[in-house]
Amino acid sequence: MGRSPGSHKNSAQKYHPRSAEAEQYRRWYKTPAWKAARSAHLASHPLCERCEKAGRITPATVVHHRKAHKGDGSLFIDPENHESLCAPHHDTLAQREEARGHVIGCDMDGRPVDPQHPWNQPL
Repeated sequence: MGRSPGSHKNSAQKYHPRSAEAEQYRRWYKTPAWKAARSAHLASHPLCERCEKAGRITPATVVHHRKAHKGDGSLFIDPENHESLCAPHHDTLAQREEARGHVIGCDMDGRPVDPQHPWNQPL
């Protein structure tokens, strides 16, 4: 029988509801190359970029991939693909956007801000 959320309470290993594909790239986050890229990005971009857009100053603690790398090593380490986020933004909004495939949000007219959003696609 498979493990379920919450079953880690009496176990040394936590349950992570990630795809098998995502699990195989998880080890990349422990490499010296990633650790150096992460440190360099947070040093040069120490504030959460999404909080800044909303007029708040919040320290960034996570380097998020703007475009999911899905096993592409060059995209994984590319500084242009990195975004500084606070943990709340990363753990909620960014994860939902990745699942949906577009940025969540709208402009003052109510139109989605992401050009990839289905409403912004030609008919």
